Amino acid sequence: MADHKENPFWKRKALTEMDRDEWESLCDSCGKCCLHKLEDEDTGEIYYTDVACRFVDSQTIKCSKYLVRKRYVGNCVVMDATMLHQLPWMPSTCAYRLLYEGKDLPDWHPLVSGDPESVHKAGISIKGRYIDEREAGDFEDHLVDWPA
Repeated sequence: MADHKENPFWKRKALTEMDRDEWESLCDSCGKCCLHKLEDEDTGEIYYTDVACRFVDSQTIKCSKYLVRKRYVGNCVVMDATMLHQLPWMPSTCAYRLLYEGKDLPDWHPLVSGDPESVHKAGISIKGRYIDEREAGDFEDHLVDWPA
């Protein structure tokens, strides 16, 4: 029997083989995917902002409407393994993107560290670094490069 501590599920399974719980546990709750992005219509270039969806909980950096988010935010992406190639705007630190690109999870990822706060302690998350979309005004005034 394989030692699952030395060979965790994300190293043993393809993204398409993971069950729902495994898939969901890959999310480190960084909140970067909840930041608004702007796309240049001419070049397709993506610009990141520090403006977050109004449903981001400021303490947990999780969506307060997660299970029904599409009902409230029509363009919110409900991601699965089959669409990762269509999401070039996903931050380079995203576990889904890392695994899709054949990379491993970083030390600060909660599945590796065992600490759900490690993503925040490492400064990877948006915690304390974003503005609520209801207070932001013009999103173009909030362009940043740190989520990439």
